[in-house]
Amino acid sequence: MPDDGGHSGFGALLGVERSLSGRSWRSRPADEAVVQAHRRRTGLSELLARALASRSIGEAEAAAFLEPTLKALFPDPSCFMDMDRAAEILVDAVQADRPAVVFADYDVDGATSAALLVRWFRAMGAELSVYVPDRMTEGYGPSPAAFRRLKADGAELVVTVDCGAAAHDALEAASELGLEVVVIDHHLMRGDPPPAAALVNPNRPGCGSGQGHLAAAGVTFVLLAALNREARRRGMFTARKEPDLRAWLDLAALGAVCDVTALTGFNRALATQGLRVMSGWRNPGLRALMRAAGISIDGGEVRADVFRAGFVLGPRINAGGRIGRSDLGARLLSTDDPEEARLLAEELDALNVSRKEVERAVMEEAARQVEREAASASPVLVAAGEGWHPGVVGIVAGRLRERFRKPVVVIGLDPIAGVGKGSGRSQPGVNLGRAIQAAFDAGLLLAGGGHAMAAGLTLRPDQLQPFTAFLHNRLGEEQGRAALLDALEVDSVITAGGAHRDLWTELQRLAPFGPGNPEPIFAAADVRVEHAQAVRGGHVRATLADSTGRRLRAVAWRSEETPVGQRLLARDGGLHVAGRLKPDDWQGRSGVEFEIEDAADPRRS
Repeated sequence: MPDDGGHSGFGALLGVERSLSGRSWRSRPADEAVVQAHRRRTGLSELLARALASRSIGEAEAAAFLEPTLKALFPDPSCFMDMDRAAEILVDAVQADRPAVVFADYDVDGATSAALLVRWFRAMGAELSVYVPDRMTEGYGPSPAAFRRLKADGAELVVTVDCGAAAHDALEAASELGLEVVVIDHHLMRGDPPPAAALVNPNRPGCGSGQGHLAAAGVTFVLLAALNREARRRGMFTARKEPDLRAWLDLAALGAVCDVTALTGFNRALATQGLRVMSGWRNPGLRALMRAAGISIDGGEVRADVFRAGFVLGPRINAGGRIGRSDLGARLLSTDDPEEARLLAEELDALNVSRKEVERAVMEEAARQVEREAASASPVLVAAGEGWHPGVVGIVAGRLRERFRKPVVVIGLDPIAGVGKGSGRSQPGVNLGRAIQAAFDAGLLLAGGGHAMAAGLTLRPDQLQPFTAFLHNRLGEEQGRAALLDALEVDSVITAGGAHRDLWTELQRLAPFGPGNPEPIFAAADVRVEHAQAVRGGHVRATLADSTGRRLRAVAWRSEETPVGQRLLARDGGLHVAGRLKPDDWQGRSGVEFEIEDAADPRRS
């Protein structure tokens, strides 16, 4: 069974002050009194009790965390600012049969939010058209031109989802056009809100909902509850069946997982229950997409989880907005026609293959650019190249941040248009969004903004060097502090023999995992690498053995070119490894695999 290896408390776990990825290891801190309270009250094992305590789950919250229910955690829709007003406007539109359009962002959160509204309108016998701006030609969010086009096409009401909270120019233009706009969003807001008939956003200043960690799909799901309540108040269900919102929980969960939101409180219940609904694979689009991905779901044994939502479904839905037609995802998730779903899923799957090829080419070039700089004291890495597709620069920035443990900005330059569009990813302790906003305020960017961990920008190519210098000056101190605190928190030390299926099964009581509820990390000390090989995709598969000879299958994703992967392939002496347990059901096995997050050389750590 797991133990702390005698390394709990302060200081480096297993003596690892600097791992092969440049991090120290430490035990995830937990209040011992809370650990023991969990064990006394619930009879939990030491491992689960400690995991709950280390995730700031107190004695009173344990039951709701382990078995989250919507009944217990669903917020009153009225606690969201403007929610009741938004419900009134939308139900009015249904009753008056007003031409309405949902204007969605081009990612999974936008697609799921749009599909939720389309399905509710359809259940009420009304039509709701979908409009998703093209990433390449229109950029992110509403614009005056888009609203003018929708108005000219006959729209009287527009509902923006996962965008719109900062679209001042577009909403002012809509007001002048006489186009009514309801905004459903979750992004951070600065200053006064733009003019809208209703603006629902838990991150709007003054909103007292306390639900700021929701994805837009979560906010939209709460809106559906408000819509049902308003329609019920008006007696609209005397001759019509009330829409069963539980059937659409899969869409809300997909948005929450793919937008990497904190899976705590109501959002945790939404994701947990939504993944259970998703496991029935009743949504024609999700069924078709799983089949297009080569995963058979007809036997009923394939359960939806965070991995399948975030790494199988999500990238394929996103592929339309990244390098294809931006509305494909919303159309797929809202259709009830199996044949249409099949065609859309196959198109998205093919686009995802193309996206991987585009991403691979940009990744190779960007990595070459920043490799030398990464070893220096540069607080942020900036890579730019002509022809780099704007749809993949954010993914590449995230990959490079994982590899080099520094904030990264990747910019695709278009010399013909004379602009560069970029995306950045940061690390805890470095507020990249604030720095990008400051660069915009300083006149270095044509557009820019974001949040602490991610940001987007547009600039003129001749401003690339001044912008880079600005970021170096702005982020130097923050990055220096963050680097000192960059540590891998480990839940427990285990042996190869102690990593078994029963342990993994026990850990599933903590799922779903995500921000706010990290998946448990284990460390194994002084293991030998008996076998290692690089496999397609830049991954490294290995067999580890402990001092007793017990073996453990392991994999290190996208690691072939990293110090961790190269050390595994070298098979040079013993290693400490840290990572997660994953199920291993290949060829009928019922075992576990160790997903390596980091490694350290005992001789040098």
